[in-house]
Amino acid sequence: MQINNLIWILVGGLLMSAIALIGGLTTLLKPATLERLLLPLIALAAGSLLGGAFFHMIPEGTAGLGMLAAGIWLLAGFTTFLGLELFLHWHQSHHARPPVRKPMTTLILTGDAVHNFLGGLGIASTFLVNPSAGIVAWIAAAIHEVPQELGDFGILVHGGFAHRSALLWNLLSALTFPVGALLALWISQDVDVSGLVLFGAGSFVYIAASDLVPEIKGIHSLRQAGSRFGLFVIGLALTLLLAFAMHGPAGGS
Repeated sequence: MQINNLIWILVGGLLMSAIALIGGLTTLLKPATLERLLLPLIALAAGSLLGGAFFHMIPEGTAGLGMLAAGIWLLAGFTTFLGLELFLHWHQSHHARPPVRKPMTTLILTGDAVHNFLGGLGIASTFLVNPSAGIVAWIAAAIHEVPQELGDFGILVHGGFAHRSALLWNLLSALTFPVGALLALWISQDVDVSGLVLFGAGSFVYIAASDLVPEIKGIHSLRQAGSRFGLFVIGLALTLLLAFAMHGPAGGS
């Protein structure tokens, strides 16, 4: 079983890292087209992350801990990601060509590397506690990574990186995800990783509420509002349906 876990976690980690290469698509699309694609994806990602956190990660993590300890771990994840943005002056931008100063590219890569490392830690821990919940958490994170990597690639190119260099550095910063995932596997041999599951859930809640939801609130028509809200709800609904499929309406293990 340990070998199976190693294979699943390693493959999942490398696949998540490979999403960094999707940034190259920005060179094939017009900025207006990219913008039309990004915001719907962000709305879907926000719902998916919150659903993954509340319907899968929090129930799984809380089952192994007391309520107070669970709350501490959850808020630790939320607070850590707030600290990343405050102290690294890094804010996840999902626009293709945001105005950014050249020194910010280093901070973005650093922030992404830490973000991916902690994501790997939390998602792999969820998989080790409950493989089905871990897969849902991985899918939710992958949906979020698509618009993030498109935006990050645009930021790096705008900051002076050549296209190949931007892809390479984006990929290198993403490879910290499998590092965090493998660390979770190693830790799980000696300690209960339920706290790390909740830490990951706290990071999901922070990213969705602080980074993604504000992005989709700038609307210009009723149709736009309905579309974004609908995709947000679809993200929630899909993760809820998966929870019902896994545990039934009662939410039992």
